[in-house]
Amino acid sequence: MKIFEAFMDPFGPFEFLARWGHILSGVTWIGLLYFFNFVQVPAYAKLSDGARSEALRNITFRALWWFRYAALSTFIFGLLIISVYMGDDPSGESKTELYFRGAHGVAILTGMLFGVTMFLNVWGIIWRNQKVVIGSAETVAAGGQADPAAPAAAKAAGRASRANTFMSIPMLFFMVFAGHGQWFGNDTKGTIVYWILVLILWGLVQASAMGLIGGMDGPFNKAFFDDHKRTIIGGFVWLAIIYFIGFELLLAP
Repeated sequence: MKIFEAFMDPFGPFEFLARWGHILSGVTWIGLLYFFNFVQVPAYAKLSDGARSEALRNITFRALWWFRYAALSTFIFGLLIISVYMGDDPSGESKTELYFRGAHGVAILTGMLFGVTMFLNVWGIIWRNQKVVIGSAETVAAGGQADPAAPAAAKAAGRASRANTFMSIPMLFFMVFAGHGQWFGNDTKGTIVYWILVLILWGLVQASAMGLIGGMDGPFNKAFFDDHKRTIIGGFVWLAIIYFIGFELLLAP
């Protein structure tokens, strides 16, 4: 069967199937991320306490299962894609070096930085804090007292979710750019300065979302994470800075 010929080679069937799984999982993950931020949060703000509690227990809880495991499978399929490019090709040249060189490599590594951060936010911040919020809602529904830690947990989960939405815009751009940004060749310059710029911008967003810069209600969070529309605008501005300064100014040969 043709599908088993050169199964593990770069651009072979294994990579294709891993990439297909990566995209399918990613669509599910990011689709739910946008549902939470663009639909659920604004809608829940208009519900009564009782209706919001019931929705948290019956809608959000189910959606979070698909959300976190879609994030996990996206991450795993991404690792499988990268595994194809480990080691040397038959000529003795490093497949890893070939895959990550030039503009393609910089773009895919940039997308990976944001994507892995988003994955860690899902499991390390969002889900961990949402368990507190949903647990509190279940306790109240059973006639008990609300968990006093629930409001802070909801804020922490919300900030991380908005940070993921913010980062998803450049993440998706650079993932697609790596395969289809054909106007950039393999010759690049200024890579070190580019990464300094990207890491500073990434650190600002992530540290702010975690409350490490000015607390959970610091200036950056208030400006970009309080309203989902400003989160979207901020993500596109962030992308423009990285692309036009990073790629067009610093990396272009």
